[in-house]
Amino acid sequence: MSSPPAYPGIRISGCWALGAEGSSNAESLDRLLPPVGARRSPRKRTTSQCKSEPPLLRTSKRTIYTAGRPPWYNEHGTQSKEAFAIGLGGGSASGKTTVARMIIEALDVPWVVLLSMDSFYKVLTTQQQEQAAHNNFNFDHPDAFDFDLIVSTLKKLKQGKSVKVPVYDFTTHSRKKDWKTLYGANVIIFEGIMAFADKTLLELLDMKIFVDTDSDIRLVRRLRRDISERGRDIEGVIKQYNKFVKPAFDQYIQPTMRVADIVVPWGSGNTVAIDLIVQHMHSQLEERKLRWDMAALASAHQCHPLPRTLSVLKSTPQVRGMHTIIRDKETSRDEFIFYSKRLMRLLIEHALSFLPFQDCVVQTPQGQDYAGKCYAGKQITGVSILRAGETMEPALRAVCKDVRIGTILIQTNQHTGEPELHYLRLPKDISDDHVILMDCTVSTGAAAMMAVRVLLDHDVPEDKIFLLSLLMAEMGVHSVAYAFPRVRIITTAVDKRVNDLFRIIPGIGNFGDRYFGTDAAPDGSDEEEAASTS
Repeated sequence: MSSPPAYPGIRISGCWALGAEGSSNAESLDRLLPPVGARRSPRKRTTSQCKSEPPLLRTSKRTIYTAGRPPWYNEHGTQSKEAFAIGLGGGSASGKTTVARMIIEALDVPWVVLLSMDSFYKVLTTQQQEQAAHNNFNFDHPDAFDFDLIVSTLKKLKQGKSVKVPVYDFTTHSRKKDWKTLYGANVIIFEGIMAFADKTLLELLDMKIFVDTDSDIRLVRRLRRDISERGRDIEGVIKQYNKFVKPAFDQYIQPTMRVADIVVPWGSGNTVAIDLIVQHMHSQLEERKLRWDMAALASAHQCHPLPRTLSVLKSTPQVRGMHTIIRDKETSRDEFIFYSKRLMRLLIEHALSFLPFQDCVVQTPQGQDYAGKCYAGKQITGVSILRAGETMEPALRAVCKDVRIGTILIQTNQHTGEPELHYLRLPKDISDDHVILMDCTVSTGAAAMMAVRVLLDHDVPEDKIFLLSLLMAEMGVHSVAYAFPRVRIITTAVDKRVNDLFRIIPGIGNFGDRYFGTDAAPDGSDEEEAASTS
C-alpha cells in the first residue's frame, strides 16, 4: 500500500478530514484546469466504463429508488429544501461506484439519484471519432467532458426537476439515441474521475469525498475489467495504463484531493470511514428534512373566495340526483359504478369545452360551407392518478378518439406522512399536449400538486393542464390553485370541509373501494385521502 498523501488534514478513524488550509477550492482548481484555448495531444480513452444503473436497489431493509423522484413541496407548491448533493472523486477503478452504493444502502433513504460522470462525454466530431476508433483520443482530459451539461443537470436535480441524461456507448464512443430520465431526490450522488475539476460544479456539491485507492490495486482492477468486459489483452492494458492513465491521474485527478472534504483511503474496504460519512449525512438530512405540513395547508387559504380557474359542473337536478345516489352509503356497487360513470362522462365533456378551438370551414354533403370550430391543439393526453383516477379513463376514451393515456402512482409514506411518487408512465412528447389529469376525489390537494409538478417537470405548460375530479374539498381547490394558478380545475361538486383526518365532509367515502369492491380501510378513510393524500 502507498503511504498516506502529503496534504494538510487530519486522519479520523480511517478517513482524512481536510482542514481549512486544504479546502481552498479556487486556488487549487486554478492549478488544475488548463488555460482557455490550450490544446493537448490526444490520448487513448482510459476511464472506467459506465454501466446503466438499475432503477432501484433492494437491500435487507427496503427498496431504494435510484432514479429519484420529485422531492416534496410545501403548501405553496415550491420546494422546501434543495437535495443533498455528494461528489465522489478518485482515480479510475478506485471503487467510487462501490463506495456510492455502500453509502446509499447505509443511508437507508428511499429516494436517491446516482449520477455517473461517464454519461457526460462530449459528442465527438468525425475526426475525433476516427481517433477514438484507433485509441488515439484522450478521454482522460477535462476537455473530454461536457461540464456545461453536467452543471445544468445537477442544478435541475437539486431543484427537484426531472432531467434527461445521455447514455454513452463506449463501443462506438457516442451518445445513444434514447436518453434516460432521472428525478430530483433527497440525496444525489455524483461520481467521476473529474468530479472536482470544475469550479461551478464544486459549488453545487454539499459534500466532496475523494476515494484514494492504491495504484497497484487500481491497475489490477483495470486489468480484470478491461480483459473480461472489453476484450483487451494484458499487454495493451498495461501499456495504456503507463502511457495515459497514470499521467492523467497525476496531472488532473490526484490534485483534486485537496478540495475534498473527506478522503477515504482504501476505497470500499474502509467501512469505518463510510460509517462516519453516513452519520454526518444523517445529521445533514435531518436538518433538511422535507415534511408536508397538513396543518399549514389546511389554514393557508381559509376564507378566500374560490379561484377563477375552478369550474364546477352546473348543479342541475340530474347532476344532484346522481350525487345523491353515489354519496348514499346504502347504494349498491352496481349502481355506484353506473352513476359514477355517468358523472365522469358529463365531467369530461364539460372539461373539453375549455380546450382551445379555432374557426374552420367545412363543406356539407349538400355542397354548402359550414363555419364551425376545430381543436387548435396538437393532441390530448389523459393522465390518471392511480388507482381511482384510472376509473375515468373509459369515459375519456369514449369522447376523445385516439387519446393517449399515462399513469402516475402516488402513495403516502405511513412513517413520514409524505406523498411519494412510486410509479410513472407518460407518453413521449407529452410537453406538446393538453393534459387531462384525472383523480376521483381531491381533499388536501397533496397528491394532485405532486402530479402537476411531475407534468411540469416533463415540460408540460401549466396552462395546458386540466385537473378533473368528481369531488373536491375547498381546501384542495385552494391549494392547487395557489400553487399553480394557471391550471384549470374542473369538478362536479365542491364540499366545504375536511375533518381532522383530512377527509372530505360530507364526502363520498372510499371511492376506490366502493368502485372496485375491495375491502374498506379499517378507519373508513377515503382512498385519495389515506392512500394518496390527494
